[in-house]
Amino acid sequence: MATRLTSGALATLIEEATRAHPREACGLLLGQGDMIETALPCANVHPQPERHFEIDPAALIAAHRAARAGGPEVLGYYHSHPNGRAEPSVTDRAMAAGDGRVWAIVASGAVSLWRDGPAGFVPLGQA
Repeated sequence: MATRLTSGALATLIEEATRAHPREACGLLLGQGDMIETALPCANVHPQPERHFEIDPAALIAAHRAARAGGPEVLGYYHSHPNGRAEPSVTDRAMAAGDGRVWAIVASGAVSLWRDGPAGFVPLGQA
C-alpha cells in the first residue's frame, strides 16, 4: 500500500517551509498505517538552521508518549530544503537512522516522500 498524505498535511508542509525560509522547517508526520493525517511543526533546534535541521527532542518525546496513549502514530519526519531540491541531501543520507520511517522533503513548493530503509532512502513519490 502506498503512503498517502491528507490535503491538510500537504498544505501545512508547504506553508511551514515558506514561513521558515531561509531556515529549514521541520516537524513530525503523524497518522495511522500508511495515511499521514497531520504534519506537526516543531522547532528546529540545530545551531545552523539555514543548512540543517534537528527536531526539538521534547516535541519528539511528547509525540511518542501521545502515540502510546492512543494518539496518532509517529510515521516519520519532514524538513525543508530552502535552497535545494526535494530529495535527500548528502547530510540527510548520513544522518538517517534506517528505521523505516517516512521522510517528507519540501523544496520550491514541491513535496517528495521517502522511506528511510536499512539500505538508504527509497522514493515513495511526490505528494
